[in-house]
This record gives sequence, structure tokens and C-alpha cells, in this order.
Amino acid sequence: MATAIVGWSHLPFGKHGDETVESMIVKVTNAALEDAGIAAEDVDEIVLGHFNGGFSAQDFTASLVLQANPDLRFKPATRVENACATGSAAVHQGVRAIEAGDASVVLVVGVEQMTTTPGPEIGKNLLKASYLAEEGDIPAGFAGVFGQIAESYFQKYGDQSDALAHIAAKNHKNGAANPLAQMRKDLGFDFCRNEGEKNPFVAGPLKRTDCSLVSDGAAALVLTDATIALGMKKAIAFRGMAHVQDFLPMSKRDILKFEGCSRAWGQALGDSGLALEDLSFVETHDCFTIAELIEYEAMGLTGEGDGARAILEGWTRPDGKLPVNPSGGLKAKGHPVGATGVSMHVLTAMQLAGEAGDIQVKNAELGGIFNMGGAAVANYVSILQAMK
Repeated sequence: MATAIVGWSHLPFGKHGDETVESMIVKVTNAALEDAGIAAEDVDEIVLGHFNGGFSAQDFTASLVLQANPDLRFKPATRVENACATGSAAVHQGVRAIEAGDASVVLVVGVEQMTTTPGPEIGKNLLKASYLAEEGDIPAGFAGVFGQIAESYFQKYGDQSDALAHIAAKNHKNGAANPLAQMRKDLGFDFCRNEGEKNPFVAGPLKRTDCSLVSDGAAALVLTDATIALGMKKAIAFRGMAHVQDFLPMSKRDILKFEGCSRAWGQALGDSGLALEDLSFVETHDCFTIAELIEYEAMGLTGEGDGARAILEGWTRPDGKLPVNPSGGLKAKGHPVGATGVSMHVLTAMQLAGEAGDIQVKNAELGGIFNMGGAAVANYVSILQAMK
């Protein structure tokens, strides 16, 4: 493909009560442009990923990116939203603008501020990413949705509590080495496996350590066409990408198969001429540990019902045959909804540029990204490779 990432920035995810949506946007915008070595006046288009869903009183946010630099005034700016895949929706829209010849330089920003919202409202806001007509009364909000998925998976394939705890422990260990992660603590398998006062059950078989974190944060990247990218100090190209949208109601599909995820991986790998085993690592959407487990199967790493094998045999650990979530994933890094997909692209680009520091995957050449909105409703896959 003819599009590359040439610069990026990423705020540490966490609780940022001293920040606002606007201030975080401004910070990552200026830092990404500086990192790319591109002037604001040379940006052709701006895409902002911001879910909101009630988290911010300011609900018209595309033009907040212009606050970063007066030279961004009068540039076309659009806010996109596709639930928890909002960030990847923004990235893919930016790529399409370049592929269509409508822009040569696109600035993509993802942002969310969640922690300033009272707890009960957080759950209510997140549940808007489900089909409220059928799923709106599920206890425990969106955790309850995935709690039901986990219960159904356990009923069909047996108790997977060990596998889920190993996934949580892996991601927390990875996140402990990531300075951008919200939770930098290696919790260990025993803590993640056992229910207790600090790790209670939240929904169904899911405990607190099975759930991603409520977060504030922002990330940004600069996209250019290949001609410009070849003259830049770093360039991470899109080898393939796909977006597959599925039915919103879980009742209309087999929720244990994540078929939209499977199709997106198939299309992106086919587009790139690659196989899954060609990838050096994957950043996948572990909003809950059961999601990562099913995604092993959906991406084709294991057969249906056999996802536990990938974690129990160490395939997805940093030294395994396909490291998954070397960043710590959403589980440890945090999940500020609108920023998540942009973050995943930034962390993948950092790996491929050899700039990932203590979480660097050895000999990283090809990186895969899977970001989803809802329970495998909006499914985005990107495959990235360094151009030089």
C-alpha cells in the first residue's frame, strides 16, 4: 500500500484529572508533528477518534485539534466514532484519504477522558457499545456482556480460568516494562487466578484482573503517501488492512466465534500477501481476557475451543512464536476508548522502528493489529512493516 506512518506521540495512559480532552489533544498533536518533522501548515486533513458516549460535556470535538497550532486553521477535520474501535476507524479513514489521492499528509488523533466520570455513569456510557434493546439490562454493564460470553465459552469448552489468568499475568508482566502503561505492576499468575478482596468476581467467571482499565489518554500519528515517506527519518508502511462490521445484537450471531474478527484478519492477510506465521507480533484487543482468548482462535492461531493452548504453551509470550500484546495490551496499558486504536498503531510502529525500549520484540519486522468495537461488532486489522 502507498501509505506510511512517519511520526507519532503517546501520552502515558492513566488518571489525568489535571488534563482535559482539549489539553491532551493539543499535547499529542504538537508532539506527533514534531516527531515527524512536518509543519502544521503542510497537513492536508485531520481525523479525530473520540468515542465520548457521555464522558465529556464537549461533544463537538473535531476542531479542538486546531487549538494546537493556528496553521491548522481551515484544514478539513472530522471526528469519527465506532465504539471501542474508534481509534482504528480514525487511522483507517486517514489511510483511505491518502489512498484516494485526496491528501498527502494526514494527522490522526485519538483521545478519551473517562476517569472524571462517576463510576455508575462509566458503566452506563460503555454499555452504549452494546445492543441496548436486548443487552441494556445485563448486570455489570459491558463487563456483564463479556461475562456472559465467558460463561457460554466455559459451558461449551470447559473451565478456562487458568488460561484467562495466564493471559492477565502475561499482559501485566509486559505492561510493567512499558512506561506508557497505566498499570506497571507484574501481578503474577496466582494473584490473577484467585478470587479475593483485591481481585473479586465482576461478572460471571471474570474477575477484576480479567477486565481492562478505565483510563484517560491520547495518542497521535502522522500519515503520508509513500513518496513523502521515503524522504522521512522513519517510515512504517501499511502492508494490509481491513474493516469488517457485524450485526450489533449478539442474538444474531455465534458470539463465541468472533466471525468479524476472523474475516478482517483473512482480508488483511490476503491483501498483504502474508500468513499469520509471517508476523513478528500482534497487538490485539484484550478489553477482557476472554476476548484475547477467543481472538487467538479468530486470527487462526488455534482451532475453535483450543485458544487456551496458545497461552498455556507459551506461544503468545514475548519469547513465544507469536508474541501478543507486548505493550501490556488494554489490560495493563489502559483503554481510553477513542485513543486505543491509535495507541495500538503507535506502539506497533515503535516496535518496527526499534524504538520500543524495554518492551522491544526481538527482530520485529511485521506487526499485526486487531482493534474491535463492541463484542466483535466493528473489527479492524492493520498489518505494518518498516519501509526502511
